[in-house]
Amino acid sequence: MKPHVRYQYSSENDDVRPGYYGDGGRRGPPRRPASTEEVLRLPWTMWMNSSAKNHFVAFVGEFVGTTMFLFFAFSGTQVANIGSGDSSNNTTTGADTGFSPTVLQYIALVFGFSLMVNVWIFFRISGGLFNPAVTFAMLLTRTLTPVRFSLLLVAQLAGSIFSSYLVSVLFPTPLNVRTTLSANTSLARGVFIEAVLTAELVFTIFMLAKEKHKATFIAPVGIGLALFIAELVGVFYTGGSLNPARSFGPCVVTGIFDHEHWIYWLGPAIGAILAVAFYKFIKILEYEMANPGQDDDAHDRHQKEMSHEP
Repeated sequence: MKPHVRYQYSSENDDVRPGYYGDGGRRGPPRRPASTEEVLRLPWTMWMNSSAKNHFVAFVGEFVGTTMFLFFAFSGTQVANIGSGDSSNNTTTGADTGFSPTVLQYIALVFGFSLMVNVWIFFRISGGLFNPAVTFAMLLTRTLTPVRFSLLLVAQLAGSIFSSYLVSVLFPTPLNVRTTLSANTSLARGVFIEAVLTAELVFTIFMLAKEKHKATFIAPVGIGLALFIAELVGVFYTGGSLNPARSFGPCVVTGIFDHEHWIYWLGPAIGAILAVAFYKFIKILEYEMANPGQDDDAHDRHQKEMSHEP
């Protein structure tokens, strides 16, 4: 069992001394030096069950992060579709609103950059997933527990609904961000387009963020770019969802659930499974040995050269 920790405050300028219940604070690690930065902590959180508190913090972070990510993505889509050919459909699918490479690039950029910025902000809090398909993939790799998966899923769906509502009331133009299939895209094609694009995004997250290496700190850049290139392909045919929450929120706010809405759940789920299967396959084969030294810098190479000298 993980010991409960309490914090004692003897005076305003004293250090914080962690100790175990019942020992008067005499046990535990040595005092840490006094910090020059004052951090506000709610007193009651010191005695909360640590797992419950961590789940709560992750839930709040994922809700706020999903809201921010989709708010800016939806707002940019609203701007891009102002001059679209048929905005009465309330859809972001390029084939319905009129083909325009400029509009497609604008939508892809705003989704990619919004994801990049908000992942960079929130990945230390909740992981910055913002996507039930990504969360499902993390569950399959046992990175998340079923409890954390359920909480993040609820947070993502709630964040999508809230961001859609904010966009609908803040801007004078109709909410124009639903994802639908273009007239020439069949249901089967729609499912597999969403699956392939989601697999690219999820595998990018695995290799840049889940796998820890020297470039992990800039993983949000690669993740944002992965969504950007996927949107360039997907917006015209399916609206470029890759994210069940992204499609679910606008449908709730507009009250319109298209008959093909289910593909925006099935397609990303299949894509997540494909990414997980390939990720586990290369892990079994120890992919690190196929091209070693890719994370080495000049210092690492010098150390290896010195170790091989007689």
